[in-house]
Amino acid sequence: MYIVIEGQDGTGKSTQVRLLKEYYEKQGKKVVVMDEPDGDLPQAHDIHDLILIRGKEYKMAPMTNVLLFTASRSELWRKIAEPTLKDGGIVISARNYWSTLAYQGYGEGVSRNKIIKITHEALPERYCHPDKGFILTVPDKVRLERQGARGKAVETFEAKPDDFQQKVNSAYPKIAKEFNIPIIDASGTIEEVSNLIISKL
Repeated sequence: MYIVIEGQDGTGKSTQVRLLKEYYEKQGKKVVVMDEPDGDLPQAHDIHDLILIRGKEYKMAPMTNVLLFTASRSELWRKIAEPTLKDGGIVISARNYWSTLAYQGYGEGVSRNKIIKITHEALPERYCHPDKGFILTVPDKVRLERQGARGKAVETFEAKPDDFQQKVNSAYPKIAKEFNIPIIDASGTIEEVSNLIISKL
């Protein structure tokens, strides 16, 4: 099974991915986390740093970001996800190309059709159509408080101005509707959100 947990920065994706991994592992299942765009691959980590850390300095073109994110996904899918799925395991990902639709599409203005075309050319149908997907949402105030409490460096897209953040925020309900992805209110406790996700699997 391939499961994706999506949402804007600060909605709790990484926490819910970790809890879902623990839930399945307690059942004796093999579970691998594929955290886009970083993941557990050196080449993916390098792409992550190029876009999300050094991107503030380089100010790369939106289409460059699309292509780099897609390259990272291709590597992660081929070397982490595919072997796990073929072996009957579970792959849980914090993000997939829906993030690129939100950030580079609605946020940076790249054509939605171009993003989808590039993704479908680079990755298989199994990637493009997860078995289960969820989009986490929280009020802006909560999201910003969570981001501030993480104590890590502000990444390229987190540093963009409010109008960009609002474009990304408004993108996720549209993406949810287009791809029939359930929206999860993640403003409750960590346990409440985890239980809600599990109940929908």
